Amino acid sequence: MCGIIGYSGPLEAGKLLLNGLAGLEYRGYDSAGIAYFDGQSKIRVVKKVGKVAALRECAAKLGDVSHCGIGHTRWATHGGVTQENAHPHRFGRITLIHNGIIENYHQLTVEYGLEGRLVSQTDTEVAAGVLDAIYSQCGGDPMAALKAFEARLKGSYGFCILFEDHPGEIYALRNVSPLVAAYTPSGALIASDLTALISYTREYFVVPEHHIVRLTPYKVRLYDMDGNKVAPEMMEVSWNMDAAMKNGFPHFMLKEIHEQPEALKNTILPRLAKGLPDFTDDGIPDRIFADCGRVHIIACGTAMHAGMVARALMEPLLRIPVAVSIASEFRYEQPLVDAQTLVIVISQSGETIDTLAAMRLAQGLGSPALAVVNVKGSTIARESDYVLYTHAGPEIAVASTKAYSVQLAALYMICCRMGMVRGKLDQGGAKAFMGDLLDAVPAMEAMIQKKDQVRNLVTHLINAPDAFFIGRGLDYAFSLEGALKLKEISYIHSEAYAAGELKHGTIALISDRVPVIAIATQDKIFAKTVSNVREVRARGAFVILLAKESARVEEDIADIQIRIPDLADQFTVFPIAAVLQLIAYYASVGKDLDVDQPRNLAKSVTVE
Repeated sequence: MCGIIGYSGPLEAGKLLLNGLAGLEYRGYDSAGIAYFDGQSKIRVVKKVGKVAALRECAAKLGDVSHCGIGHTRWATHGGVTQENAHPHRFGRITLIHNGIIENYHQLTVEYGLEGRLVSQTDTEVAAGVLDAIYSQCGGDPMAALKAFEARLKGSYGFCILFEDHPGEIYALRNVSPLVAAYTPSGALIASDLTALISYTREYFVVPEHHIVRLTPYKVRLYDMDGNKVAPEMMEVSWNMDAAMKNGFPHFMLKEIHEQPEALKNTILPRLAKGLPDFTDDGIPDRIFADCGRVHIIACGTAMHAGMVARALMEPLLRIPVAVSIASEFRYEQPLVDAQTLVIVISQSGETIDTLAAMRLAQGLGSPALAVVNVKGSTIARESDYVLYTHAGPEIAVASTKAYSVQLAALYMICCRMGMVRGKLDQGGAKAFMGDLLDAVPAMEAMIQKKDQVRNLVTHLINAPDAFFIGRGLDYAFSLEGALKLKEISYIHSEAYAAGELKHGTIALISDRVPVIAIATQDKIFAKTVSNVREVRARGAFVILLAKESARVEEDIADIQIRIPDLADQFTVFPIAAVLQLIAYYASVGKDLDVDQPRNLAKSVTVE
């Protein structure tokens, strides 16, 4: 969740660190800081509550020139949003930054006699105090100290560390929390995210768990915990810097909404062989689809909503049980998974800690794990038994848009392939399915082009304290994501309900002019959903109806009607997703909020 960057080399470190932190702002944060060796090889720390711009102003006044330092944007976990709690933290000869959670910080505080010696409320400062004590015990040997330090820690962590008596050097250590590193002609770099490195290199490596990285001005070295040198597995960025720029759009979110049709094609087309889904190049064998007796989908947030759509699609076609679990709950509910259960885990970043832990548990119970992931080399991608990469490119806005769409596309292709392998779809049926999936791409593009129509309707939303989304079947699954999008970037309290459940309690919340977004794209239950629309309309709700072009309904059934292109029922999620994303986007813009960085949220959730 926090942003990390470190640099050692010939360039001016302060400017590079601040630019790197600005590139990591999308991850979500509430304070920022840098630490660097100054011209006298002393470590100086500068940190500030608020935006990186405020930190930049503060650092500029110091006028120092440095060639080695570390930077951090903090998303508060232990302790409130204060300058004392901001990173970097210094204790004795140690200055460090940290992403993650040290679970045994209280025990370590007592064991190392740190009570009364700490200035912050953070687990990170405790870690600095522990490492400082161990460093002294190890006679000032960073490698020995880090090995002993890691043995004392419980939890997740990505550390970048400056030792005061080793100027020009940065050490790094990780468990779960991601770090990537590279050596370039401009110097050695390490970061929590590729977006901080892409200006300097296209080649990088993912720091393996339980390894130590040592950065100097001329080299990046990787060691195992016994001090043996390890050759890193180099990777190459598959997108260019333009993909991480706004390119004329006012916000990243709007840009990424527009990028969805292309991202869908990039995910679908390379996996089509004679019109059929083919995962040969992904190394995913048909036997995992043939041998399973049930499917269990595990994910969080938007990815979990993609899983809900997949369940509503898979069960009627495959005729096997399909369960969807919130990853943070899965670990604690004694899950019924085994070797006959295909576990599908979904994560944009591939580092979502709850999803990673849930996958590890499922694998421990014998289940094969198929990961749907956007980031190559991520922890979930490396540890899963099989991985299906989506091709969304970098997604900068905190609210997920194109990652959701490509996750859906990947799940639809999995469903089609499973249908073929299990004899539920013949070749003709599978080709028709994939044809319908491809038809959804221009349908989505058409709805994105209707953005002005969507912009005009949000005037009815921006002053509303509450909003409700209703639908049945697949439409209900779509509604879940629509409600999440609206609440996370407009701060309007919004909930999704199965339309048939309204009269079992929820309709009590409907009053005059309460906005209700009704999704009715499923032909078999269209009349039922329209009946539910009449119920809320009769109680004064302001109704926005989303339906197919061909749907026949009286004009006064809703205050506003938005029509999507006619598609087979199972594929309407793609144009509907675009409309719901635009509703949330323009509601946030109308309230003059920070669309790309909504309060309290982070892009990559790497703490429990």
